[in-house]
Amino acid sequence: MDVNVANYERIVFFTGAGMSAESGVPTYRGAGGIWKEYDYLTYACQDAFDRDPSAVWDFHNYRRELVGQCQPNLGHKLIAACEKNYPAMTIVTQNIDGLHQLAGSNSVIELHGSLWRVRDERIGVRKTTRDSPFDAQQSNGSFWRPDIVWFGDMLDEAVLSDAVRVISNCDLFVSIGTSAVVYPAAQLPLLAKDAGALCIEINPEETPLSSLYDLTLRTAASTALEQLCS
Repeated sequence: MDVNVANYERIVFFTGAGMSAESGVPTYRGAGGIWKEYDYLTYACQDAFDRDPSAVWDFHNYRRELVGQCQPNLGHKLIAACEKNYPAMTIVTQNIDGLHQLAGSNSVIELHGSLWRVRDERIGVRKTTRDSPFDAQQSNGSFWRPDIVWFGDMLDEAVLSDAVRVISNCDLFVSIGTSAVVYPAAQLPLLAKDAGALCIEINPEETPLSSLYDLTLRTAASTALEQLCS
């Protein structure tokens, strides 16, 4: 099947950890995945933060240092270039690394938050900072919380609603580097299928949702995107 994004208008790129793997960002569950080394119950859930925010921030500052050394890869840049030509294009990402925006993309829905954003839930304030390390303790002794969807957290309802809206109305849905095992994000491709969109999966490995897709490309993200966006 010969497919090119030029034949579509309402395009959604649905990206996961495999999208940023070529940039050197550690994946979560694959070979070398970060949760093979670190216990999320200690570093990435609300109970851990309530128990020991300093330890949680030591871990997240370590992640900031790792990700801060990474740059957008060719795949990120190709998607950013597409956005300039297709104003109805949207990126829905499960990644928290901010590499889509660093590549120049503006229409980005971050399902799981951002490593570069923090919030104070007591006063309802969010702010973006790329300080690494980030001094999270405030003058009153409280801590900024990473604005990330941790294990056990619900997705932000407004963010999820935005994602559902664009996916339900797309005519081309391209899933890139997603494991299809993290819910509720793993259910979102079904909305594109139900809407009649052409659905493409880019992933070197088969996933639980591979049979859903009209076309599967078993290669690296940048290689497949060169084919689709040329």
